[in-house]
Amino acid sequence: MFLRRFAAPYKWNIVGSVLFNFLTMFLTVFSFAFIMPILRILFNLDTTSYVWKDWSEGQFQDVLINNFYWFVTQMIGRIGSTATLAVMATALIVATLLKVMAAYMSDYCVIPMRNGVVADIRNQMYSKIVSLPIGFYTHERKGDIMSRLLGDVGEIEASVAASLAGLVKNPIQIIGYLFVMVVLSWKLTVFVFILLPIAGWIMGTVGKKLKAASLDAQNMLGTILSTAEETIGGLKVVKAFNAETHMENVFESETAEYKRLSDSIQRRWTLAHPMSEFLGTIAVAVVLWFGGAIIISGETSIDAPGFIYYMVIFYSIINPAKELTKVGYTIRKGMAALQRVDKILNAENPIKDPEKPVKMPNELKEGGTVLFKNVNFSYDGERYVLQDINLEIKAGQTIALVGQSGSGKSTLVDLIPRFWDVAHGEVWVENNPVGKYTVNDLRSIMGIVNQEPILFNDTIFNNIAFGSPNATMEEVVEAAKIANAYEFIIDTENGFQTMAGDRGSRFSGGQKQRISIARAVLKNPPILILDEATSALDTESERLVQEALERLMKNRTTIVVAHRLSTIVNADLICVMQDGKIVERGTHHELLKHNGVYKHLVEMQSLSEG
Repeated sequence: MFLRRFAAPYKWNIVGSVLFNFLTMFLTVFSFAFIMPILRILFNLDTTSYVWKDWSEGQFQDVLINNFYWFVTQMIGRIGSTATLAVMATALIVATLLKVMAAYMSDYCVIPMRNGVVADIRNQMYSKIVSLPIGFYTHERKGDIMSRLLGDVGEIEASVAASLAGLVKNPIQIIGYLFVMVVLSWKLTVFVFILLPIAGWIMGTVGKKLKAASLDAQNMLGTILSTAEETIGGLKVVKAFNAETHMENVFESETAEYKRLSDSIQRRWTLAHPMSEFLGTIAVAVVLWFGGAIIISGETSIDAPGFIYYMVIFYSIINPAKELTKVGYTIRKGMAALQRVDKILNAENPIKDPEKPVKMPNELKEGGTVLFKNVNFSYDGERYVLQDINLEIKAGQTIALVGQSGSGKSTLVDLIPRFWDVAHGEVWVENNPVGKYTVNDLRSIMGIVNQEPILFNDTIFNNIAFGSPNATMEEVVEAAKIANAYEFIIDTENGFQTMAGDRGSRFSGGQKQRISIARAVLKNPPILILDEATSALDTESERLVQEALERLMKNRTTIVVAHRLSTIVNADLICVMQDGKIVERGTHHELLKHNGVYKHLVEMQSLSEG
């Protein structure tokens, strides 16, 4: 299954490894077969007088052995026993050199496959993480996702991928050795076939338990990383509430459980080698007894030297059998990690492109139109957070959404770029439902500035040019000027090449927000979504950001989610949301005259600011 899924692109590496492994196996068998008759003749264990036979005079195997013996006796007669032994020893060295070179080439072919499979899994994981909708991560912990991407893929690399060479090599060696054993004595080999399934059953029983324990350990490691990530992210809260000891106790209990599981896994893993060695020794002893008994009784045609050769071959099969057993253990351990990786790889993405998408218009000079038709939405399929939303936003208009926290403002704007899909009703952009466009086309006409600006640990230039790979320095500088960011950027040590730090840690909130606005300016989107872009800023930063936003909002459709109502008094339409519904709509002055929810919000905010 694993090979079919991930190793298919490397089929020629597998073919090369198989061929070289067959060559290695042949040279190994040949080396053993080569030395036995030489020793028999040199030490006068065989006094037969050999004559050359034509290849058609009998079975190929018998003729080959006879002619080889004839060649050795002729060489002894010409140059003597000592010189013949030297020649044969040299030939053995050459055969062994060819064998180890073939063995090296078999591993050489597997290395690109092993590393390539791991790289492919990581790339598939990252691609899936990026492509999955935001909703997927509402049920997952970030630390556990990181554990799957790094820890579990690392476990696959250390176990399954590392075992690929053995998975190709060991079966070939076992099959080759068994073939030779059948040729030498089928009775002994049948007896061996009875022993091997018993040993395999014992090892398989232990292996099943190892896989189950490995899965528990990987899940616990994900929990540990999640706790660490949450602690670091919320360190101010932990310290403010004197919760250091509590978090330490939580973390220590999780690591203790992980240690217990790891101890169990390592003990079983350590048991694999001595168990396989012990079972192998038992098998050798039993075969030695059984083979010796049938030779003594004369029930087989194999002679004593042949039996020695048989035992050499049988003992040679023990090592690849043990390695194959270890591979089985290792793969079971890696399969537990692969199950966790598959939870990401096999996760279904409900945000899909249509089979026959509608092409987005090339130019939307005055902004795009947005229409909500009877929209209802629920995160869990039970409680609706948006109900019966009907709203038309014309090209070039600025629409503001206001209301208390939890009223559904951010959820509503998240439906436009299809971060979520509606449960009932439709969202239209430019005379078509959003589901008619490809996600890439739909989002290409939108710019989003969030309450929490997101900067990457890269240069300021690359942060502004994010999503606009062909942007020039002149365009980035112009965008920074429009966003009121140019002055503080050129004051940094390296200007636009200054690193922003982790999540933009080198800049204040207002500076980060202006860089993110510059990013939106550079994209020049027809539709702009501002999700509480100034709510977390101080007065001076808010003024600078608001000026940048007003420049950005010109000649485009803008949807503003507003916390500070003073920032949206000039909006073409203000929609007041409450409990997932639009309860009021109108201009600032119209809503004040209405003496409803909006006026109450204005009065409450004026009172709090006063």
